[in-house]
Amino acid sequence: MSEKKTPGKRGGAKGRRKPAKSTAGKASQGFTDEERAAMRERAQELKAAGSKADGESDVLAKIAQMPEPDRSMAGRLHALIKVIAPDLSPRTWYGMPAYAKDGNVVCFFQSAHKFKARYATFGFSDKANLDEGAMWPTAFALKELTAADEARIGELVKKAVS
Repeated sequence: MSEKKTPGKRGGAKGRRKPAKSTAGKASQGFTDEERAAMRERAQELKAAGSKADGESDVLAKIAQMPEPDRSMAGRLHALIKVIAPDLSPRTWYGMPAYAKDGNVVCFFQSAHKFKARYATFGFSDKANLDEGAMWPTAFALKELTAADEARIGELVKKAVS
């Protein structure tokens, strides 16, 4: 007597798994190349966090790599934040200049060039004390940085760290 194989059991047609489809060579519909690069930079930052005491040199290096006008705006913002909020620690965050309090990023600068955007961004994380009612801005587009813009950003940074 021979044993009859039934579907759904080992060796049967129903129990077989189809091989996974290969995505090699296909463009991802998820993250852009720039976003993936930022995530890789963030992973490197997390690995290095325990070994680096001075994040300022990293921030200055990132600023130096930026094309104009982002480089000059980021440099001016860096100098402003050091004066307005000296307790904030410069560090990189997703490959961008950022400023942290007690290890938590409070504000950051994002170069327009990094994500091929029309404008740079100066933003605040949820750790910033900017709450005003039920809605308030957390990021600002920058195409240039005027003296009035610097004054406004200075006030927002003061409030964010209060």
